[in-house]
Amino acid sequence: MRRVIRIPKKPGYGAIHQRCVSHYNFVVAGGGSGGCAVASNLTKHGSVAVVDPADSHYYQPMWTLVGAGLKTTEQSRRRQKQCIPNGTTWLQTSVEGFEPERNSVSLYGSLKDKKITYDYLIVALGLDIRFDKVKGLTETLGKNGVCSNYGAGNADYTWEVLSAVQGGDLLFTFPNGPIKCAGAPQKIMYLADAHLRKAGVRKNCSLTYHTALPAIFGVPKYAAVLSRLARRKGCGVETKSHLVEVDGEKKEAVFENLDTGEHSTRTFDMLHVGPPCAPLPVYATSPLADSAGWIDVNKHTLQHNKYENVFAIGDCNSCPTGKTAAKVAAESGVLYENIQKLMKGEELSESYNGYTSCPLTVGEDKLVLAEFGYDGAILETFPFNQANPMWLTYFLKKEVMPPLYWHGLIKGTWRGPGVFRKLAHLGTV
Repeated sequence: MRRVIRIPKKPGYGAIHQRCVSHYNFVVAGGGSGGCAVASNLTKHGSVAVVDPADSHYYQPMWTLVGAGLKTTEQSRRRQKQCIPNGTTWLQTSVEGFEPERNSVSLYGSLKDKKITYDYLIVALGLDIRFDKVKGLTETLGKNGVCSNYGAGNADYTWEVLSAVQGGDLLFTFPNGPIKCAGAPQKIMYLADAHLRKAGVRKNCSLTYHTALPAIFGVPKYAAVLSRLARRKGCGVETKSHLVEVDGEKKEAVFENLDTGEHSTRTFDMLHVGPPCAPLPVYATSPLADSAGWIDVNKHTLQHNKYENVFAIGDCNSCPTGKTAAKVAAESGVLYENIQKLMKGEELSESYNGYTSCPLTVGEDKLVLAEFGYDGAILETFPFNQANPMWLTYFLKKEVMPPLYWHGLIKGTWRGPGVFRKLAHLGTV
């Protein structure tokens, strides 16, 4: 069983109940994939509090398929109370601040002196999706053909726009800076291409991918394949092209050339935006943050570089690798093992290699399964070239990975494919 303590989410709704002002062996800030995975394992080692305000929990990698009409938002959702691990205390509120010198976390509510203390803190708060960093985008998102698969419910409008397209210019963007799931902004372009061909209107449409990167993808092995695929499908690719402004009523998007600084305007009938992302202010302004605002951890042990009883997992930490659910899975095992070692006074010997994965849907039945680690090191699981688009890997993305998430990752039992990779490659990868 789990205890649920609902704390007022807005000032004026009443005082925080005195029961939640307590000490826990482990405080997990955030109840997303990383928070649930870690909390599931820690219950056998002491009292665990999970701080998260959400009523719903989403399998976010599914939203690309929602935007293409292949899944629904409701299929990506579970009630949060189904996901928070048994044996924990769920504090259904937000974190207001961190005081690591005092082993203390402040909770949001009407009484500012209400805090909880901990022996060990795990930060799993994710990141901030910043549509507001593009001038005019917030005002027009969800209308005028301006859409995004980022954010709960947003992908429904992507499909509404795409399914109505009979012709015109379709633009897809990748931002200048950090982003959650770096493959998502171009996945939807390939799925749009497939839908338009099936609908018999592809010849009436122009599809262009505008990316702030110098290449279509950050890892050269996969970039080469994706560039060929884009050319074959007739999709344009503009590199070092950064979306800076949107006028939805005029259906105009303004891009900055990152080499020259020049601005150019493109008209559109559909604009899918991969939004800028940033650290959440609650930790970016805390003593836990590095100079860029991310939780400052050792990239191998996931332990904080200053506070030894603090760890961070997922999108919020400073590990220089792709921010994906696959990253969370691989990190969860390392973090759990290293916390156990710290509790025993042993050296933190488990090492995270930066593993992350981008299952790049390149059509309605094919997928490039990009798996890599720090510095772009290839970490493919299967003993074949995963850069080749395949039906098998598409099936894994669409049908296998969702139940693996719900019944494995957030339960703390799926820690990524590392073991299978070693077996498939006879321990050489």
